[in-house]
Amino acid sequence: MDLEIRHLRAVCTIAEAGSLSQGAARLGISQPSLSTLLQRVERVVGGRLFERSRVGVVPTELGEDLVRRARVVLAELDGLGAGLGAGTGGPVRFGTVHMECVTPMFDRVERSLAGARVSMQIEPSSAVLARALTSGNLDIAVLGAAEEHDIPLPREVGQRIIVPWVPVYVALSAEHPLAGGDEVPLAGLAGEAWICPPGADDGSLAALRAACRQAGFTPDVRFEVPSGGGRRLIATGRAVQLVEPTSQGGPGIAVRPLAGEPMRIRLVLAWHRERVGWEQANQVYGEVVAAYAEQAMASPVFRPWWQEHTEARPPA
Repeated sequence: MDLEIRHLRAVCTIAEAGSLSQGAARLGISQPSLSTLLQRVERVVGGRLFERSRVGVVPTELGEDLVRRARVVLAELDGLGAGLGAGTGGPVRFGTVHMECVTPMFDRVERSLAGARVSMQIEPSSAVLARALTSGNLDIAVLGAAEEHDIPLPREVGQRIIVPWVPVYVALSAEHPLAGGDEVPLAGLAGEAWICPPGADDGSLAALRAACRQAGFTPDVRFEVPSGGGRRLIATGRAVQLVEPTSQGGPGIAVRPLAGEPMRIRLVLAWHRERVGWEQANQVYGEVVAAYAEQAMASPVFRPWWQEHTEARPPA
């Protein structure tokens, strides 16, 4: 038996739901049917995909790998079938999480959609952007989330992977003892005060806490400030903060990789199929990918990683 699309969707749904019963409910099938399907998939891949516990199921290492790969495939397939007949006229309401490449990305999108009036909403929370897409307040958006966190999107919202995964970096004072190294061990930041990561409801805060537990400490999340509003706290050594890897920091701020890549994020382009056609979405996708790649190459800290890890480049 070969793996089918329905098998990939079922495995991802189980992982997202955290239990077979909830997964079956979301898929609209019985739990015994889902259990049988899962057993077939496990025979194909040659191992257990989930471990059962009192509170549900958690993916095994093999399961995590399959779910990660399946999400990329499903996002691409959803994108290929999305909005083939939708119109491309009228204003375009574009949303994005905050990234270093926001300005060049907007310029590129605006030029590519010549004749359309493009507006932009910059929002730290991808969950907020996803709700705006669903409610009709946005047409298309760049979403970001912790690698193991899913942002629920309805069927009428198409999506396509921009960057399958990139590591999360840390911003700290340029005078910090660890700022002089090529990378920062997470355990070395155990005594620091943290600024709450932007988009905490996108899994970033949970990912930080989980990674810190693995490093042997609980993070002291002491500040919650708007995107970019914590620069003075970081520069003066009062706090550290997780940042996306193309971040340029600022005066008195050093941006460094975290040793061992304990946290990773992915970027997705999502659009409402009734308001944005496939051709228009594909145009925007190409411009967003180009803007991100240019910013990656312009970052002296991130560029070596970007050049080495071709598997993490946006899918062609």
